[in-house]
Amino acid sequence: MIARLASIAVTLLLLSVIVFSLQQLLPGDPAVVLAGEDKSPETIAAIRALYGLDRPLPIQYLTWLGNLLHGDFGVSMRLNRSVAQLLAEKLPVTIQLATMALVVGIVVGVPAGILAAVYVDTAVDGATSVLSVIGMSIPNFWLGILFIMVFSVQLGWLPASGYVSPFEDLWGNLRAMIMPAIVLGSHVATVLMRHTRSAMIEVLNADYIRTARAKGVGSLSIILRHALRNALVPVVTLGALEFGQLLGGSVLTEFVFTVPGIGKLIVDSVFNRDYAVVQAVVLCSGALYIALNLLADLAQRFLDPRVAREAP
Repeated sequence: MIARLASIAVTLLLLSVIVFSLQQLLPGDPAVVLAGEDKSPETIAAIRALYGLDRPLPIQYLTWLGNLLHGDFGVSMRLNRSVAQLLAEKLPVTIQLATMALVVGIVVGVPAGILAAVYVDTAVDGATSVLSVIGMSIPNFWLGILFIMVFSVQLGWLPASGYVSPFEDLWGNLRAMIMPAIVLGSHVATVLMRHTRSAMIEVLNADYIRTARAKGVGSLSIILRHALRNALVPVVTLGALEFGQLLGGSVLTEFVFTVPGIGKLIVDSVFNRDYAVVQAVVLCSGALYIALNLLADLAQRFLDPRVAREAP
């Protein structure tokens, strides 16, 4: 575990270097953007000095890294607000959206994968395979626009865009988030469906399953008590990784439905050359992905003790 934590620290350090370096490759000068109509050399030089943009890049990186270690993510040059405050406002929105999308993916994908494995090479298996291919092929932004056209414009059941805090109006929050959650969760459902099917087929053909059937154990008990737990080991790992991708990959969905999460925040920040916000969002997304990967490994060890015994 100590070696794993050390590798995580090294990974985060390398990620910080990559994030800071790639940020410098963006075209344009943030000082010029902030100067607005008054683009005099004196104004631009004052802005660059104010935000430390006139210093050498290694000094800028070390200053930024030192502030990060003290919990200071900097100040947004565009909004003149603390980046930590922006993350505290936007990150819970994206986490809620990603969580709802993951729940949609699990509720739809895992049972469908189990049915496909139990009824392998039948019409049920074929139908789930077709749905899986369709779900993997449809872009999220196109599905989001289609949902808005049907459920908002034509039927008027759900709001087309916007966001309401669950602390202000829980029902309004769920109505605003259900469509983007389904759009994001549709891809997760197809991925979980395919992996659950493959894992269940492999487990159902194992020797101990045949032994249980020979002893007269019921089919439902075999599926739920014996096969499902072992089949869920790779699915749990995949689900954690998918959740990490949802946190960082909800940009288009948040843009289509005007959800004020970190996806929309980073798009606005890139266009406005807001370096501090872009660096903080990307670094936090990477750190969350690494943390979820660690949690997935711990869950895998809990579900399958053989993994813990084989680990060094």
